Amino acid sequence: MDYPERFANLPEYAFPRLRRLLDAHAPGGEPIAMSIGEPRHPMPPFVGEVLAANLAEFGKYPANDGTPELLSTISGWLARRFKAQVSEDRIMALNGTREGLFNAAVALCPEVKNGKRPVVLIPNPFYQVYAIAAATVGAEAVFVPVTEENGFLPDFESLPAEVLDRTAIAYLCTPGNPQGAVAPRDYLARLLALAEKHDFKIFSDECYSEIWRIAPPPGMLEVVQDTGADPERVVVFHSLSKRSNLPGLRSGFCASGPSNIKEIRQLRAYSGSPLPQPIQRVSERVWADETHVEENRALYMQKYADVAEIFSGVNSFRLPDGGFFLWLPVDDGEAAALKIWRETGVRVLPGAYLAREVNGQNPGKNYIRVALVAPREETQRGLIKLRDCLHK
Repeated sequence: MDYPERFANLPEYAFPRLRRLLDAHAPGGEPIAMSIGEPRHPMPPFVGEVLAANLAEFGKYPANDGTPELLSTISGWLARRFKAQVSEDRIMALNGTREGLFNAAVALCPEVKNGKRPVVLIPNPFYQVYAIAAATVGAEAVFVPVTEENGFLPDFESLPAEVLDRTAIAYLCTPGNPQGAVAPRDYLARLLALAEKHDFKIFSDECYSEIWRIAPPPGMLEVVQDTGADPERVVVFHSLSKRSNLPGLRSGFCASGPSNIKEIRQLRAYSGSPLPQPIQRVSERVWADETHVEENRALYMQKYADVAEIFSGVNSFRLPDGGFFLWLPVDDGEAAALKIWRETGVRVLPGAYLAREVNGQNPGKNYIRVALVAPREETQRGLIKLRDCLHK
């Protein structure tokens, strides 16, 4: 397939579509942004201090893979959080996990799988970088519906054997964006066994793992360790954007087996952009601190409780298990988003903009995604307006 053809059928990105849908219409009240998942809670108080203390390191080329101190700190965090023993040669610092989710596919997806074009499995709805990564490597993207009927977790096990045998990579997001479903340990173990049977890699996007409602979500690394599976079978991605309210820091990491990480590091060495050294110093400190994470989670717990109270009389409503999005059922997501904007000024995202139509069905069409990232009082106002617009 020629390079331009790979991108011919990619839909427009969600937020330009949203602007085209809404911006020609006046808001029906004070605008309240609930469409973008940009955390707005306070960032850790020590960030500026650490950055200022290391400003001189902007004058140096940064460590490509991550400073030894940063990699050691991340290794320690993985041991504390997931009881997973992951050595520094199995970790790479990322310039935001979107970079990693893309570049890992470039580094690790084969050109051919069992003599045929490889497949990349993508939950549907999904984080859009998964699809552009599949297109870039020339793989066939197979969109696996994520619906209420399957507990908002992709049912990879139901796919035909001929698809699984061509599969090179399966993307998974847990807690899920946008549905907020947490993949339980047995689900992760079954997926790992499926990957072993059909010889594919799991790219586990766990960027929302520290925002949860009931219990800490399990991670793929701990399941790999507990089952004795080959760590090369998975690549796990984490970020400081959601955990620590630092989306502008563009700092995360991936972890895998040493061979996978060697390939990803080599791609970075030739074509990537490592984190600036002062950003790596800030990241060291942030991964080492849990106090701000607990405080952040407590703020989301308050908003979970507010949501439950505000929507208590709405039968179709469900609270997410993790993350900071509501996935609200409506008759039509585009029509609902436009109605909400014109009547209340609350800005939400149609679920169809996060999904792909397959066989005439878009699993996001009858939903809107609502971000709970604003301060509590603003979030409460937006939720009440949204409820009253849709259900009264």
